Amino acid sequence: MQIKQKILIVDDVASNIQALAAVLKDEYQLRVATTGEKALELVSNELDIDLILLDIEMPEMNGFEVILKLKESYKTADIPVIFVTGNITIEDEEKGLISGAVDYIAKPIRPVIVQARVKTHITLKNQRDQLKYEAVHDKLTGLYNRYQLDQEGYRKFKHALRKKSHFTVVMIDIDNFKNVNDSYGHIIGDEVLKSIANLLKRNRRVEDFVVRYGGEEFLMLLEECNIEDAYAISESLRKDIETLNPAGVEVSASFGIATLKEKHIGMDELLKDADDALYKAKDSGRNKVVVFNSKD
Repeated sequence: MQIKQKILIVDDVASNIQALAAVLKDEYQLRVATTGEKALELVSNELDIDLILLDIEMPEMNGFEVILKLKESYKTADIPVIFVTGNITIEDEEKGLISGAVDYIAKPIRPVIVQARVKTHITLKNQRDQLKYEAVHDKLTGLYNRYQLDQEGYRKFKHALRKKSHFTVVMIDIDNFKNVNDSYGHIIGDEVLKSIANLLKRNRRVEDFVVRYGGEEFLMLLEECNIEDAYAISESLRKDIETLNPAGVEVSASFGIATLKEKHIGMDELLKDADDALYKAKDSGRNKVVVFNSKD
């Protein structure tokens, strides 16, 4: 069953809300707010609002003030806003579009116009969301890609450095993956990669960041996670992979772990330490978890 997309109607007049709801209720999930303050509160609590129909003339906080608040937060800045108003002057229209509104609907509303404009902007948002998703996710596994690692990894590293908090990197490599492709073919090899990616997604904490790092390599960025906990997580995942049998193929994986130290001045240095630990795990027999040790 297709999930209906969610529209927030913001108006201080009940009859206006009812009129819009009557037009849209069959095709969309609807949320309602009667003040600008309530609208902002609702949007901050429900992060999956797809479109906002916003009245301009409201007491205390008008529509222009609401949209400016929405655009201030990266969490709500991309939600398309259509102003619904009985007074459309050239000055107001210009002000609204400069503020970030995508369209205007005049009151009294005409159902056909409301349906057409809402559908247009919902479609455009879907297309933008899909492009954004594809830009930061690996197509095969659905995990984050190297581009997003460069963006988010840097941010997480700087945050941990500033807060002096635990930040640990786990690098994972599927053992002898070339043999899987050579023996079973690339289609089965892809199934192995997807199965392991799904295992990592299922077992990650909310705050964990999981990346497809290379062909058969994965990376986990663990915030607020010390080396002991990272080792326990990795060992559990190693055992799970060993018994996974994706597409009927026996596989194993090696793990290299490195945690943030004072010596690390950049994310690349931390990744290199994790890679060195991974190399040691591979070199010493594979299917192991190894923690980076600068004395090695």
